[in-house]
Amino acid sequence: MTNSKLHAKRELELLEKTTPDAIITPFKNEILALCEAFGKSGQSGGSAPFTATAISQAVKKLMMFETLAPLTGEDSEWEDISEYSNGESIFQNNRDSRVFKNGKDGQAYFIEAIVFDGDIGGRFTGNGSVTHNGENISSSQYIKEFPFIPKTFYVDVIDHRWVDKEEKTPDENGDWWTHSIKDENQLNEVFEYYDKLTS
Repeated sequence: MTNSKLHAKRELELLEKTTPDAIITPFKNEILALCEAFGKSGQSGGSAPFTATAISQAVKKLMMFETLAPLTGEDSEWEDISEYSNGESIFQNNRDSRVFKNGKDGQAYFIEAIVFDGDIGGRFTGNGSVTHNGENISSSQYIKEFPFIPKTFYVDVIDHRWVDKEEKTPDENGDWWTHSIKDENQLNEVFEYYDKLTS
């Protein structure tokens, strides 16, 4: 038994005694197997922290259904979900459900390319209430090319509240919201990474 596994075994046994309902207890055998494999991998004092971090981050990503490698855009990554789209031809990426394309040969887009950060209302995504220089800015943006690593940009916006959509009477308690870009440089960063999706 490796030192890593011995240490893990002792700590897990103590955890079971002191905290019987610990959330990781049902995974004790899997954790011990991973610690044993790590111990046998020949890590040095210098490499062990980096390797342990990489393994733990990979396990977390896999459990959260996140990707470890860039999306390829190959045909095997796409599922036809047209039956759920009112007659439109839409494909969804089966490795990252936030990536879509309209039609088999359409340009792929990422629906969380931008998360807007309002000065009153907090963070949100949207496809119509944020404007800049007379055009709508969407959270969804086109992917320039594959391989692709999903990246979300946080863009500051100024929140505006109105009595209603038509009259646009300012009201700090109004139910109708619009938003304007606070810093154009943040948008420039977005469009260095993505192609602009125009609505």
